[in-house]
Amino acid sequence: MKFAFVAKHRSIWPVAWLCKALDVSTSAFHDWLNRQPSNRTLENEAVLCLIRQSFHDSDRTYGASSSPRSHKISATKSFVSTLSPTLT
Repeated sequence: MKFAFVAKHRSIWPVAWLCKALDVSTSAFHDWLNRQPSNRTLENEAVLCLIRQSFHDSDRTYGASSSPRSHKISATKSFVSTLSPTLT
């Protein structure tokens, strides 16, 4: 979270100042900035894409329990739970 804050605000304040204020090293921030996305991040992005598609396909009524689309939504939730228990 700290690195994301630095990345978001580095156009406003110097990176060194932000890192010092948040008690992180500038080298660690630059390592984080240049790092490849983790497998978990890639999985989360794939699930988010499925959720957005389901929301779009349901005429933006995602979560309506009395809807006939609830089975499709439940299937998406089951898929999410198989990828990561922390996403459910």
